Amino acid sequence: MIRIENLQKSYGAARAVDGVDLTVNRGELFAFLGPNGAGKTTTIRILTGLTKIGSGRVTIGGCDIAQNPRAAKRQCGLVAQHINLDSELSVRENLDIHGRLFAMPAQERRRRIDELLEYVEMTNRADHLVKQLSGGLKRRLMIARALMHQPRIIFLDEPTVGLDPAIRRRIWALIKRVRQDDATIFLTTHYIEEAEFLADRVAFLDQGKIVALDQPQNLMAKLGLWAIDQISGENMETHYFQSRDEAAQFSAGHDSAFTLRRVNLEDAFLSLTGKKVS
Repeated sequence: MIRIENLQKSYGAARAVDGVDLTVNRGELFAFLGPNGAGKTTTIRILTGLTKIGSGRVTIGGCDIAQNPRAAKRQCGLVAQHINLDSELSVRENLDIHGRLFAMPAQERRRRIDELLEYVEMTNRADHLVKQLSGGLKRRLMIARALMHQPRIIFLDEPTVGLDPAIRRRIWALIKRVRQDDATIFLTTHYIEEAEFLADRVAFLDQGKIVALDQPQNLMAKLGLWAIDQISGENMETHYFQSRDEAAQFSAGHDSAFTLRRVNLEDAFLSLTGKKVS
């Protein structure tokens, strides 16, 4: 559904995206992770037609975004990082305007709005002004809006940023439901557990380049199953083990303070780049 070939983008002397090659399959939930400045936002802006390609080729659902941007955009829904709803309009009006922008007939718009409001559990909020909604409800509305014209590909750019853990997990459940409807989802997030929980595959981006690409469990398994964070003064060193017994034997031979835990996806990223996902 998404094919990227040798994508490059520079701003002056700074190379934001540096030769990215990537294929995202139909029905896949794909996570694109990296630290601030890695090139995530530039890449997703190119994929959604908000930024022009420097060089390379990108196709969305078989449509070249440089040669046929309108056809490519019609196949996509976008949940932006920042809330960009019209706060002075109602929930229903925000969805209706989106349908009009995609030339949906009135009867189809009404049917689709009712369907989506039920889907995101906001039927009782249909006539509420957006400015009256909580952050979590606004995020759910943004997902509903992205689905309004029944796109084949959904781009989620930091979809749960700023939400508390309980609301974040409700959004995760909603994203899982969207995935079950055969949509292809391209996710960027700085919540590492979000990608670990949701994604079929993950790409790590660093300094504009993909440094790893695999299923989350495979990336973590390369390190081990268990981790010990060894604390000595102001320093902390992490050690990885295939079994809990191995970890216990290691800790028994040292006097430092330890924390035993399961290996996570951020460990895999740190081992490759020395940086935290952000």
